[in-house]
Amino acid sequence: MKIVKGQVAVITGGASGIGYGLAEALAARGVRIVLSDVREDGLNEAVARLGAGDVDAIGVVADVTDAASVDRLADQTIDAYGRVDLVCNNAGVVSPAAPMWEQELTTWRRMIDIKVMGVIHGVRSFAPHLIDQGSGHILNTASSGGLAPLPDRTPYTGTMHAVVGLTETLDAELRRAARKVGATVLCPGLVDTPLGQNSATLGVAALPPGVDGSTMKGLPGVMSARAVAEAALAAIEADRVHSAPGSGVADRARARVGGLLADLAPPARGPSCAERRSPPPTASAARSELPPGVPAADSHRLPGPSSARSRD
Repeated sequence: MKIVKGQVAVITGGASGIGYGLAEALAARGVRIVLSDVREDGLNEAVARLGAGDVDAIGVVADVTDAASVDRLADQTIDAYGRVDLVCNNAGVVSPAAPMWEQELTTWRRMIDIKVMGVIHGVRSFAPHLIDQGSGHILNTASSGGLAPLPDRTPYTGTMHAVVGLTETLDAELRRAARKVGATVLCPGLVDTPLGQNSATLGVAALPPGVDGSTMKGLPGVMSARAVAEAALAAIEADRVHSAPGSGVADRARARVGGLLADLAPPARGPSCAERRSPPPTASAARSELPPGVPAADSHRLPGPSSARSRD
């Protein structure tokens, strides 16, 4: 899908981080913005910042865990602009660090409600508008943690893998329903966002003492939210299903696929699948978009060149 002036984009989790980066990048192209977040104060501030740059933007408070709330977001978008062209299901949080068997059930439910059901609600509310219109695109934000294992963050990486898989299938379904409608999944590496702080605010994951989680600047390989947003928009315009900007993402994904293929068709001789699998990230290599002070097992968003497979 080509992104042009006058189109309408909806962005959940848009008050900060990648969501706000997407808003900035789209506004620079003349796209009208419907910014949404569950945090009303942060949303109002974000819309005011966009508006100061003479951007056509409105804010709509919505809770992506609530299907009716997302339905209202869709209704308000159509009421305000009469159409929608790009839907960015971006809202997300991070889980505490612990082995899977020690993760609280409340953590699992919260991660699934926000990251998986949030995407599902967005698709259910907006896809019919895109199909009826005959054009448009859905961008689902996951993480590099959806492309490879991430020890001690199973609720996080599990939900990110779910978003990757459902987006791949969603794209095929949308293309079947309307040739000019598709989907892309964003799987960035290390990103400078306040994800840790926001997760703590929403009661999903506590920050270590003395860490505010508001920035990741200074960490090796960190990307700005705006740079990640630009990579995502480039993937949409290039008609790609996957976008994975950041250092090392492609290597980790390639190692996972290599292990999978070794399991499915093990060679008569050569290294075992276990030997072919990539080792768990080290403290230096495993820093992801999580806040400073969070254990290194957090390198969910696999860093690497910006994208993957193209469609025919």
